[in-house]
Amino acid sequence: MIEKRDLIPGRILQRYKRFLADVELDDRSVITAHTTNTGSMKACWEPGDRVLLEHHDNPARKLKYTWLACERAGAWVGVETGMPNRVVADAARNDALPGLPGLEGVLTEQKYGRENSRIDVLAKDTQGTLVYIEVKNTTLKIGSHACFPDAISARGMKHLRELRGMVAQGHRAAIVFFVHRGDVSAFDVAREIDPAYAEELDRALDGGVEILPQSVKLIVKPQENGLFSLEWELPGLLPWLRRA
Repeated sequence: MIEKRDLIPGRILQRYKRFLADVELDDRSVITAHTTNTGSMKACWEPGDRVLLEHHDNPARKLKYTWLACERAGAWVGVETGMPNRVVADAARNDALPGLPGLEGVLTEQKYGRENSRIDVLAKDTQGTLVYIEVKNTTLKIGSHACFPDAISARGMKHLRELRGMVAQGHRAAIVFFVHRGDVSAFDVAREIDPAYAEELDRALDGGVEILPQSVKLIVKPQENGLFSLEWELPGLLPWLRRA
């Protein structure tokens, strides 16, 4: 289980220039936090939402805070894009990754494929077969469903092609949609946003790629010092509402 401690609460005022967010802290001071999620972040936040920030002491950093999570209508949404890979790799190492039991020899960020790619997680299953795992941070909410992508994703299509190629070579491949929010009941590819990606995902499934929409539970706990801790758990898989 991955945990972050000593997180600072605040209220988001605005997000701008892709990488920046202004946050009002409890003492009414306003700071600018780094936003690792450069996507549209649709349905992730609105002005006034409660947020959690991580403070950094590194003097080389221009921005001393990173925005990790946002509370939307009582449910937490994870907005830090590096965390999904860490959580999935940690779960794989501890044989706690839903849908992919018994993995060993876990590596991260390994070069592979014909299109100059890097796989997020590479492991072997109990039969010694290589398992290529691509992780996609999934935060878009439409109705009660988590959806991916939230914008046209040529890079995402490339990854699906690479995964199909690994299966064709006799390996296993999986795409983990890391549903980084706790207020959804199912996963659905965002066909209206990127129909080409949706078609490529269908081809990936037909080509033997395992599609794993991971339910993610963000656990926020107050600390005695007035700060907060944040934990990530993977309780299981969400249903995929695949439409013909």
